[in-house]
Amino acid sequence: GEARATAVPPTRRSAVFSERFACPVCGVSLPELEPRQFSFNSPFGACPDCHGVGTRREVNADLVLGDPSISILEGVILPWGEPTGYLRKVVLPTLAKAFKFDLNAPWGEHSESAKHALLHGAPGKFRFQTDGARGRGEFESDWEGVLRNVERRYRESTSDAVRVSLEEFMIEQPCHTCGGKRLRPESLSVLVHDRSIGDVVDLPVERALEFFEGVPLRANGRAGLDPDIAGPILKEVGDRLRFLRDVGLDYLTLGRGATSLSGGETQRIRLATQIGSRLVGVLYILDEPSIGLHQRDNERLLGTLRGLRDLGNTVIVVEHDSDTIEAADHVIDLGPRAGRFGGEVVAEGTVDDIRDHRDSLTGRYLRGELRVPVPLGRRESPAKHRLRIVGAKANNLQNLTVDIPLGLFVAVTGVSGSGKSTLVTDILYQALARHFYRAKVVPGSHTRIEGLDRIDKVIDIDQSPIGRTPRSNPATYTGLFTPIRELFTQLPDAKLRGYGPGRFSFNVKGGRCEACQGDGLVKIEMHFLPDVYVPCEVCKGRRYNRETLEVRYKGRSIADVLDLTVADALDFFSNQRRIAEKLELLNDVGLGYIHLGQAATTLSGGEAQRVKLATELAKRDTGRTLYILDEPTTGLHFEDVRLLLDVLHRLVDKGNSVVVIEHNLDVIKTADWILDLGPEGGERGGRIVAQGAPEDVAVVEGSHTAQFLRRVLRPD
Repeated sequence: GEARATAVPPTRRSAVFSERFACPVCGVSLPELEPRQFSFNSPFGACPDCHGVGTRREVNADLVLGDPSISILEGVILPWGEPTGYLRKVVLPTLAKAFKFDLNAPWGEHSESAKHALLHGAPGKFRFQTDGARGRGEFESDWEGVLRNVERRYRESTSDAVRVSLEEFMIEQPCHTCGGKRLRPESLSVLVHDRSIGDVVDLPVERALEFFEGVPLRANGRAGLDPDIAGPILKEVGDRLRFLRDVGLDYLTLGRGATSLSGGETQRIRLATQIGSRLVGVLYILDEPSIGLHQRDNERLLGTLRGLRDLGNTVIVVEHDSDTIEAADHVIDLGPRAGRFGGEVVAEGTVDDIRDHRDSLTGRYLRGELRVPVPLGRRESPAKHRLRIVGAKANNLQNLTVDIPLGLFVAVTGVSGSGKSTLVTDILYQALARHFYRAKVVPGSHTRIEGLDRIDKVIDIDQSPIGRTPRSNPATYTGLFTPIRELFTQLPDAKLRGYGPGRFSFNVKGGRCEACQGDGLVKIEMHFLPDVYVPCEVCKGRRYNRETLEVRYKGRSIADVLDLTVADALDFFSNQRRIAEKLELLNDVGLGYIHLGQAATTLSGGEAQRVKLATELAKRDTGRTLYILDEPTTGLHFEDVRLLLDVLHRLVDKGNSVVVIEHNLDVIKTADWILDLGPEGGERGGRIVAQGAPEDVAVVEGSHTAQFLRRVLRPD
């Protein structure tokens, strides 16, 4: 009645079998298995320590410590700052005596045992002596260490401000209990084909597909899973994995966090789910699905889109990629330029119609009338004038030692998932940011970086917004608004009224419209719906009060100036060199159409990146700056790419170094040096496939990039 049986083989000791989920020896029992026990979103399956997140915040010793050349009393332990009061008078003298170190000595000169004891604590009790108003005294207490102290304060504090300040010293680390697999130990103990569910979600799509195709089904006396139950499930899983592979995501692991995915990857995952639904009569709209995709994978993506079309659907793609345009059945070309100079349908029809249209800028590039030229020569860097990354092992990098020549335009290439962003952003940029700016980041795993004395700063120009609110705009970000406001204060009307620069700012009281507090918009909160912004009824969206708008320069008020495009403002301020110089830079990067006061929230990623570029160009540089850009051509037309390259090469001509992660062949062919990673993505990547000038890389047989580079390196 207990559903137990004991088997006694002739040559072995007896074994007990039970239908109950319990061990007869140690008494451990489990509930009957259900799907929810394999979900980290359910309390029945989630790891009890990390609650299914897979990571925990832990204090990091590297983030806790400042410059090792200063002492403890000078503030090398950042959470303490410069110690004062009880910490300085009681705690530190006792610890210095116990661990035998000098409080005034630089941190780097302390013994390893003293450093360890200070950071991690030490066993036993310590006798602390106090000297207060009531006389001398002493007490015994243990020493928990700086790291545990910060962690305890973070855990126990009820103040959000304190927790935010302490988070600066913490990083996300895999949970020690589940090893980052998010599930309970009991759930991870269930194996299918010798793998737990945690092991399976750690596999990249390609390997996961091989695993599920290899799961045995019971047939003709062969052991395996029940085909009636497992067969349909395995087919469904296999189909979905193939959809992900077909949209170029075979390098992604199944358990990858959604926040770590690029916009292009997220869009292609959604596309894969749509393919599986096999709907008919649907209108699909995709905005630049080729973002972050190597040319090798582009054809697979286009094949997927054709498959959706062939099912009886309509696919509309907003795209600048020439391969995608060539593959389209019908093309609509908008223009002729950007901003107020655009908004018209220049041409529409087949690709040949666009190519033959004389007024289409896109057509002129497609037929080869306009193109980004291959440079007549390449810059060269002296042998020792380079950065060397030694022992790069983060993510899928295979213990690489990489030389990055300085004073050149360097393109880092390779198929999606080959390790480009890991090498350039996670290791190189974060290590340099930590070295130069004491940034509170922990670089990816590597041994060391050599040649840091050859550069004096590093700047990452990404496509993140230049501001999160409508108050931020190109004029304020570039520093252009300051000389404009100063110009208005010099006008006779402003001097008569006693107006200073603050009067012409919409961020402070005085000149701004107080009804909308200078926003020009009023937020209306909608219950159960997103908030709605409407123009302010008092200032009609102009941000300033009536008195401020009465001060005019050449007939225009400060609000009129903010409403000018960069190109119009360049004519308007042509005799004001301080203002005109910044405007020229914005115009040079192809932003002549944006308005000076345009809200930062309305700028695209590519536009925000070019505003940052123009701002950097306006600064005085030493000729020893390293600029890092991750796919700067995202969202750019052929003509915008040409303008962007002119700006980047101008930075290099000043002696600076530019490192670009890129798939765009127009960028790659103009580089002085290419570093090609691969050969594939994920665990089959992370190696150097080719490096050198584009002409040298183009002849490397094992490089996917070389195959496509050869086509565009023909003489102009």
